[in-house]
Amino acid sequence: MAGAGASGPDKQSEARQLKEDLSGEGGAARAAKAAGKLRELLERVLAPAAGPGGGEAAGEALEWCRCLLSGGKPWDSFVQAVRLYDPATLCGLVWTANFVAYRCRTCGISPCMSLCAECFHQGDHAGHDYNMFRSQAGGACDCGDSNVMREAGFCKRHRIKSNSNVPCVPKDLLMMSELVLPQFIFSLIQHLREGYNEPALDLPSEKDLHKILLVLEPHVSFLEDLTKMGGAMRSVLTQVLTSQQFYKDLSSGVGENACAKKSHEKYLIALKGSGLAFPEDKLTCGMQEQGAGTSTLAVQDQSIMDVLKHKCFLEELLFWTIKYEFPQKMVTFLLNMLPDQDYKIAFTKTFVQHYAFIMKTLKKSHESDTMSNRIVHISVQLFSNEELARQVTEECQLLDIMVTVLLYMMESCLIKSELQDEENSLHVVVNCGEALLKNNTYWPLVSDFINILSHQSVAKKFLEDHGLLVTWMNFVSFFQGMNLNKRELNEHVEFESQTYYAAFAAELEACAQPMWGLLSHCKVRETQEYTRNVVRYCLEALQDWFDAINFVDEPAPNQVTFHLPLHRYFAMFLSKAVKCQELDLDTILPDQEMLMKLMIHPLQIQASLSEIHSNMWVRNGLQIKGQAMTYVQSHFCNSMIDPDIYLLQVCASRLDPDYFISSVFERFKVVDLLTMASQHQNTVLDSEHERSMLEGALTFLVLLLSLRLHLGMTDDEILRAEMVAQLCMNDRTHSSLLDLIPENPNPKSGIIPGSLSFESVLSAVADFKAPVFEPGGSMQQGMYTPKAEVWDKEFDPVMVILRTVYRRDVQSAMDRYTAFLKQSGKFPGNPWPPYKKRTPLHPSYKGLIKLLHCKTLHIVLFTLLYKILMDHQNLSEHVLCMVLYLIELGLENSPEQESEEEESAGGQERCHDSWFPGSNLVSNMRHFINYVRVRVPETAPEVKKEPPASTSSDGLASSQNSGTAQVFSLVAERRKKFQEIINRNTSEANQVVRPKASMKWSAPGATPQLTTAILEVKESILSLLIKLHHKLSGKQNSYYPPWLDDVDVLIHPEIPRYSHGDGMTAVERILLKAAVQSRLNKRIIEEICRKVTPPVPPKKISSAEKKTLDKEERRQKARERQQKLLAEFASRQKSFMETAMDVESPDADIAMEIATSEQHVSEAIYDCVICGQSGPSTEDRPTGLVVLLQASSVLGQCRNSTEPKKLPTTEEEQIYSKDTCAALHDVRLTTLQRYFKDSSCLQAVSIGWEGGVYVQTCGHTLHIDCHKSYMESLRNDQVLQGFSVDKGEFTCPLCRQFANSVLPCYPGNNMERSLWQSHSNKCMQDLVQEVEDLQEQLGTFPVSISSETNLSKEMESVMKDIKSTTQKKYTDYSKSPGSPDNDFLFMYSVARTNLELELVHRGGNLCSGGASTAGKRSCLNQLFHVLAMHMRLYSIDSAYNPWRKLTQPMQDKNPELISEELPEVPVLYRDVSSLLLIQILTMPQPLHKEHFTCIIKVLFTLLYTQALAALSVKCSAEDRMAWKESGALKKNTSGGEKSWEVLLGHVVSELSKGKIFEEGETEELTVVNPDSVECYLQQFCLPFLRITSLLQHHLFGGDLPSCQEDEEFTVLASCLGLLPSFQSSDQFTSASCLNWPVPAFDMISQWCSELASFAERHPDQVKALLIQEPKWDLPRLLQLPENYNTIFQYYHRKTCTVCTKVPKDPAVCLVCGTFVCLKGLCCKQQSYCECVLHSQNCGAGTGIFLLINASVIIIIRGHRFCLWGSVYLDAHGEEDRDLRRGKPLYICKERYKVLEQQWVSHTFDHINKRWGPHYNGL
Repeated sequence: MAGAGASGPDKQSEARQLKEDLSGEGGAARAAKAAGKLRELLERVLAPAAGPGGGEAAGEALEWCRCLLSGGKPWDSFVQAVRLYDPATLCGLVWTANFVAYRCRTCGISPCMSLCAECFHQGDHAGHDYNMFRSQAGGACDCGDSNVMREAGFCKRHRIKSNSNVPCVPKDLLMMSELVLPQFIFSLIQHLREGYNEPALDLPSEKDLHKILLVLEPHVSFLEDLTKMGGAMRSVLTQVLTSQQFYKDLSSGVGENACAKKSHEKYLIALKGSGLAFPEDKLTCGMQEQGAGTSTLAVQDQSIMDVLKHKCFLEELLFWTIKYEFPQKMVTFLLNMLPDQDYKIAFTKTFVQHYAFIMKTLKKSHESDTMSNRIVHISVQLFSNEELARQVTEECQLLDIMVTVLLYMMESCLIKSELQDEENSLHVVVNCGEALLKNNTYWPLVSDFINILSHQSVAKKFLEDHGLLVTWMNFVSFFQGMNLNKRELNEHVEFESQTYYAAFAAELEACAQPMWGLLSHCKVRETQEYTRNVVRYCLEALQDWFDAINFVDEPAPNQVTFHLPLHRYFAMFLSKAVKCQELDLDTILPDQEMLMKLMIHPLQIQASLSEIHSNMWVRNGLQIKGQAMTYVQSHFCNSMIDPDIYLLQVCASRLDPDYFISSVFERFKVVDLLTMASQHQNTVLDSEHERSMLEGALTFLVLLLSLRLHLGMTDDEILRAEMVAQLCMNDRTHSSLLDLIPENPNPKSGIIPGSLSFESVLSAVADFKAPVFEPGGSMQQGMYTPKAEVWDKEFDPVMVILRTVYRRDVQSAMDRYTAFLKQSGKFPGNPWPPYKKRTPLHPSYKGLIKLLHCKTLHIVLFTLLYKILMDHQNLSEHVLCMVLYLIELGLENSPEQESEEEESAGGQERCHDSWFPGSNLVSNMRHFINYVRVRVPETAPEVKKEPPASTSSDGLASSQNSGTAQVFSLVAERRKKFQEIINRNTSEANQVVRPKASMKWSAPGATPQLTTAILEVKESILSLLIKLHHKLSGKQNSYYPPWLDDVDVLIHPEIPRYSHGDGMTAVERILLKAAVQSRLNKRIIEEICRKVTPPVPPKKISSAEKKTLDKEERRQKARERQQKLLAEFASRQKSFMETAMDVESPDADIAMEIATSEQHVSEAIYDCVICGQSGPSTEDRPTGLVVLLQASSVLGQCRNSTEPKKLPTTEEEQIYSKDTCAALHDVRLTTLQRYFKDSSCLQAVSIGWEGGVYVQTCGHTLHIDCHKSYMESLRNDQVLQGFSVDKGEFTCPLCRQFANSVLPCYPGNNMERSLWQSHSNKCMQDLVQEVEDLQEQLGTFPVSISSETNLSKEMESVMKDIKSTTQKKYTDYSKSPGSPDNDFLFMYSVARTNLELELVHRGGNLCSGGASTAGKRSCLNQLFHVLAMHMRLYSIDSAYNPWRKLTQPMQDKNPELISEELPEVPVLYRDVSSLLLIQILTMPQPLHKEHFTCIIKVLFTLLYTQALAALSVKCSAEDRMAWKESGALKKNTSGGEKSWEVLLGHVVSELSKGKIFEEGETEELTVVNPDSVECYLQQFCLPFLRITSLLQHHLFGGDLPSCQEDEEFTVLASCLGLLPSFQSSDQFTSASCLNWPVPAFDMISQWCSELASFAERHPDQVKALLIQEPKWDLPRLLQLPENYNTIFQYYHRKTCTVCTKVPKDPAVCLVCGTFVCLKGLCCKQQSYCECVLHSQNCGAGTGIFLLINASVIIIIRGHRFCLWGSVYLDAHGEEDRDLRRGKPLYICKERYKVLEQQWVSHTFDHINKRWGPHYNGL
């Protein structure tokens, strides 16, 4: 055992020894001996470890291997050495699912090309069409592989063709590897053999497999490390893996080693168990797995499925990889080897050899999804390379294998088809309910197949191989007629099956995509042969299919399948043949009978579409609508509906037109409707469906006759038409256009999305609308909208109808067209769809025109025109529109034989045999029809009229049965004719006419109440058209031939005035065209117009007309009434909007009486929005404002630099929150608390910079008792709301704005208020005294408050709400928890927070003036009352009353310093704005204006002194001396108290008494000149003045004056009453605002002495605590980089600081830049996930996070969250949520501004609508 247990150094020395011996220096014998020793050692070390010690043993074994490979050298140096010999031309980096990679279409040759991020960023792809994507199945980097991508795209590393200059590998470097590795790999295989047990039938043994894989993990990782050493090591590995000799020696199980024997047996058992056998055993083993029915696999195919023989390690390794269902590690190892060319070829062949086995395993697998991904991960690397694919196709029959395996897979899930003949059908189809189809298990196979067919050389082999084509058509026929729908006629289906998804996916992936792949190689004349082959075998398969389902000539009723892949193969190859290969169509078309059969099923689908949209299939559930939509949907349409319509066009162009047209109307079940009689019976259709089915039939004919997609349009024209159609329906984003425009599913075909033609066509037809915002805050994407000339010239309703998935899109397109015509002044009314000229037909399809010129169609058109004119039921404008469209199509495409007919026109009128003389529409239009014989029910009005005796013979010839047969007598003839053709072609006797067929044509004889009547008609199509014109215009003889005035009309008939308009325009256009085409028509039109016929049945119409006239009048009146109501409603709404929303309009301010109630109303009146009553708010029934309370840390985010902070995108950049407003205030409070008495500290500052409570309202009021009942009803309401009622949340009953509390309105009497505003002339001293007296009364409340009234209860409850809005940590600052000082501090800070925030909303200053936008929504007045009532519950000890300190010099200098207690905060350290609020809120409410002004004046003196003190500290010692002296000189002059120089001098001299200036010089502020001093003082005082002005505005009303920035100080000062009279600004100084209540110098000395005494004890802190107002910038979010990639690349792989893992969903906070794990359980703390936690710490419950992997922003607000949208848009102005498209994204500054705006103004709750609870899980 010495070897196995040896320690590290021992191993190394032994390895060194072995290497020396083996290198042959000691002679051959020694080498041989050493080799034996080595083998023994390895066998011992690597033996599959039984028992529990597996793990250590593995580690030990690998340790040995490393030593041996490196020959005893240190492993790292060995790795370095090998790396030197790496000819790295390929990157080959392998990645697994979810890796972020890139794909560049500009550089790719294969569509599957992909690059790793590193190669992509190092290559030059600027301006290329690339995108980033998340790998689904895994992949490998193709950089350096010129088979897959163009060399221009290689990165710097792989550009060098470095084969030449890599030195040769020294022999001894890798010598040991060649000896050790075979054994190592063999041991791996032994492990795999040992571990595998055939799963018992009932228990899949996945657990066991996982165990083995865990044990082997280190082994495979070791191999993977070897592959990463580069080319030299890879070639050794290749040699080992592919050498047959090694395999023979080691694994044949022949040796004496029992272990090896046993493992070989296990291997053979595994082979057998897999249904595989060695070729020798093949004969004994019959076919084991039989498919449904008999198997179509031939014997030679059998060997494909069942024989495997392994000749080398690689093959067996792959075998086990498959057995173990592709463990990720193994897959990565096998792929890592691919850069080695020899290995690549060997591996590809091995893979192909195992292909059938792989698919068998996949089919049985439980984890088929993961397994599919891993298979494709491998196959896509192998088959994307054309050279390789060709080689394997030639040498290993890849195509045979694939097709055979596909057949084999599908055979397991076949069922009998029930199409047509349910009992005797021999056809089998796949069952879409099977897991194989439902779970798409076949996709790896199909995707490989499509991949290899994209290579020309491979596809050619396929198209030349007749046997393969036969097998393939066989395969396709499995899908023909799958997922059959049967119409439910009685009750609704119980269970709606969703199998149709599987069916559509299967046809698209397994049939259509290979078809497109093949078609892409049939582009030139030389490939004609291929097309002939495909068409030939396709027709054979179709003939087999018709025989198998027993199809004769009638489709089974009430059945439809949307899946006819054989028809579509046939159609698409025909189309290609004509378009690209110049084949003569008739040489490849089958006979007439086959064409008749071919057209039936596609036509059945078209009719069924119409039935489905007419709701005739409702009992089949919603899924049938789903199928109808999928059939035309953009990803499917060009593989489904387009080929179907094309095939019908081909059939129509070759069959008899009368037969075709009558078949169409018969399929659509509307034959019975086409009678001249006013009543009829339809035997196959309910009357409510008749109209839409008739519309459907006509629309289908229009589509059939006008579409040119496969009949002569070029690819560019098609692209343009598709794009115009999509844009006309709706404005579209770039990506949705790419998605909606059907591209050939095969990426190598001409129009790849993103190819140049797409962009150039787009810019030609559309204008870009940049992404803008709607006022509601909803975000727009960048959209494309059609250009005006497109609407004018190219809008094509036919194309729109073909491409709409939802019927409403057609309407939408028409509405947009109407709007365009109105806007451009082309047509004011409701236009009809315009007629668009078509591209000329390709000569091969000229026969299609015959449809327009056949009698059957003309009879239908005539009948319908007549019926419309006579107002028969079930006809619509749409029918008329389509009829006119068909007539116009006929006139546009008329055959050129008109002239001879004109000569023979004399004999026309005597024609008796049928309706029309010929088949040309131009001449048939003028043919008069006098009488028609119809069959009608006896009740019909026609029966009464006896025809004049003389004319009975004159009636048109009619057959004897029913009216319809008479109309369609031609049809009956036609059917006989075709029956003859069929009988001639098929000699079988059973093919005689089926009686069923003729039954259809006669109405059932069992209805005797039908009788024959003869109608007098005497009309021609032309006369009907002219009368229609009269009918449409509502005027007699409204039509006047235009050419009588202007002959030019006939020469240039294309007049723009006719191109847009309604029905009348259409009729005029048609008559003009008819006149242009024939002189006779022109003459007849003129004659008819001269006669001016009265409308046909005079009595009937007149009564109807009267009715319609009455109706019109009534309608008109109703309309006027409606307008009036609407106008009234609109004005109401407007006034409401102005009240509620921020509508900036001059009268909006008046609408809101709450904030600024007018002077003359005695008491404020409030409207309750719930009960609708108005009245004052009273003690007993208080009214309240609907408010939203939210905690906010926005103020705390202000920074004192104007340079915005950037989001860090490199390791160097970091963000520290040291310089935020919140941090500085925090530090200040803690410092104060260290040196001064706690209770006085808590009154010297404000809190609420972080977690302050912000109160906002929508301005609506309600009774508080109404609100309570409203909340009750919400609580009982079971509907899911976006808010939680239990937390008191609700939406305002009127404007639906989000709210969570009600703020009671203080019963106020406005009369008093106006009195208090009048100025009295009391002197300052008296006022100061009054204020003090008022404060003394603190203990005595107004009676109402001490007694419990409803009002006071409400005020208490709202105070509770305010407190609970923010977290405990933001309210507790006192050292003794729960002290009343805390509440006191919290309450006045709420007021401060709201004032400061309003200031921020105004932009940080009051220059704009006016009532703020917040004015109408402001609730500060009400809030003050609530706060004041609560503040007055805390009495201030009169000894400590700050008011005294401010207004009276203290007499007794009692030595309190000796006392143990900490001193109070010196006055100069106190925050003046806080003092103001304390003073105001502790005064009895309501406050007199004069007292308010008095308080301000006193506080201003303190503020000014603070400014001077701050200034004195900032300047240099010399300046101080200078000022001290100059101040002393002027001290006794008059007005000395109002001069800053004097006061500054005094401050300096007072402060120098303490040790204040001795500490080292602080920052030098070079303010020598007086101007800069003045400026500094004003800037220092401004924040206080702004807050005070706002406060005054809210308490006493009155507008804020607006001003320039530089005069803000003076304006505010005078507004507050500090400036007695406004002087001119040039000699204005801030000091002139001072009003000292007592001599200034005494006060200043007193205040400074406090500082001096503090300085003696703590000289270091004196300066730090002096108040210095830094200039706070407005709160901003972090600045984001221009390009999103910068953020993505840095953050998506960044590790989280908390859990040190790379988060699955990384996110970053946009307020402070913290990196967090979204939804990560790793960072969860007490059931709160990290984002929620961070939102509480950083934003007091509001968080704004950018999700790195999705590019979207999510907002967390309290317990709810919402997706806000993205601020990064691509070049087309679109978001890319989840980075699905992976296009480069750029910042949209406007959007980011909006986000910031919503954050600062706290309006997330109002603007974003989609909120949901996050349950702390984000």
